[in-house]
Amino acid sequence: MDLRSVIALFALITAQCARASPPNFVLLFADDLGYGDLGCFGHPSSLTPNLDRLAARGLRFTDFYVTSSVCSPSRAALLTGRYQTRSGIYPGVLYPGSKGGLPLNETTVAEVLKSKGYATAIMGKWHLGVGLNGTYLPTRQGFDSYLGIPYSHDQGPCQNLTCFPPDVKCYGFCDQGVVTVPLMFNENIKQQPADFLQLEKAYSEFASQFISVAVQNKHPFFLYYPSHHTHYPQYAGADYAGKSPRGPFGDSLMEFDGTVGKILQTLEETGVINNTLIFFTGDNGPELMRKSRGGNAGLMKCGKGTTYEGGMREPAIAYWPGSIQPGVTRALASSLDILPTFAKLAGAALPDVQLDGVDMTNILLNHGPSERQAIFYYPTNPSEKYSVFAVRWTNFKAHYYTQGAIHSQSTPDSNCSSLPLLHHDPPLLYNLEADPSEYYNLNSAEWDSVLKQIQAVKEHFEASMVFGESEIAKGRDSALEPCCIPNCTPKPECCHCTSAL
Repeated sequence: MDLRSVIALFALITAQCARASPPNFVLLFADDLGYGDLGCFGHPSSLTPNLDRLAARGLRFTDFYVTSSVCSPSRAALLTGRYQTRSGIYPGVLYPGSKGGLPLNETTVAEVLKSKGYATAIMGKWHLGVGLNGTYLPTRQGFDSYLGIPYSHDQGPCQNLTCFPPDVKCYGFCDQGVVTVPLMFNENIKQQPADFLQLEKAYSEFASQFISVAVQNKHPFFLYYPSHHTHYPQYAGADYAGKSPRGPFGDSLMEFDGTVGKILQTLEETGVINNTLIFFTGDNGPELMRKSRGGNAGLMKCGKGTTYEGGMREPAIAYWPGSIQPGVTRALASSLDILPTFAKLAGAALPDVQLDGVDMTNILLNHGPSERQAIFYYPTNPSEKYSVFAVRWTNFKAHYYTQGAIHSQSTPDSNCSSLPLLHHDPPLLYNLEADPSEYYNLNSAEWDSVLKQIQAVKEHFEASMVFGESEIAKGRDSALEPCCIPNCTPKPECCHCTSAL
């Protein structure tokens, strides 16, 4: 046996020993982050050294997708491994006073891992419902502890709040006529409105304590960090404000990256970095209507709110020292695949429901091909009448319907902001390997066989889809908006409590 073979065998044995105990999982989920926003994905002025480090030493995905181009449905699919149409998280997103939320009969990845003795925690943006008496909060969905804002931080008046030190007010007005955004610990409001300047410090301390206690108690752990960054309005504390050449968006992104760095530091200090899989991606594409404050989709067409690539194709990185070898994969993968992958690695049983995700371990551990052949693109307001708007099969993408979105206005491409729904027969067809920007429609007869194959894949998938009752259609009740002083008047103005983080 030559020296190279000995080294390879030693590396294999080391990796297998590292996996002898259940791995820990850290799931990082950025908000409204475009495919082209990170330094490691090509942005010239974003400062993301910690994410760049993960990309350089881990596996970077070029073809990773989420299931929706807006927040709530994308998060539902990530946590359940099922399209949002099955769980009822459509159309659009949940609001502070929404009556519905992620149904409790859905099984989250946290619940899957808890069945194997994992400690579970979430910090950041939940956005899958609050409900009456906290019915839908993370602590009811498999998480042992929670620190965060339960929905988007623009879903409350923000014009008088401070987003940058010393007292730079948040840019824009956000939602009006509702309570200011609360910071919750488990099911109790700790602060209302949340102090944006101290928020990431609180998250870093929460993560460090959670990891340290889990390691001390010899529990495998799952930490889910769905960040508020880089969603509008951007904010950053004193350590990051004014530090990025990219302006407020860059400062916000840099602060997110800083929290990632502190999580990495804790994993290293507690000695579990080599037994922890860190997976990073984002919930949907950039909100281009915000211009320089709204992110960048890079080569991808359009952004948030659309079924073009810029709306649903996201940067993604997997990092696990000694188990995942550095590199780049063009394997087709989705946020739906997180649950079955974590379950496989933890030795946990899958939920007894129709899953849309597939196991990614062959991609992660062997740089092998994907079990996934197709991606189905639902609009923000899916319906059984129109079903999927587009299908990606291998390298090809067919658009059956296209529609722009207000979220993607302000670009020179009129397709991004054109609101009329357009039906395409025959479908628009693009080769995403040769044309990731969806510029050149393959409209000649030579591509008919590809369209027939995509149509067969589409019909097979649609036959399996059962739309769940819409949770968002259940409506809203202002009495359900979280308030730190129950039953106070006049609401929402009276919901105001300050405490140190």
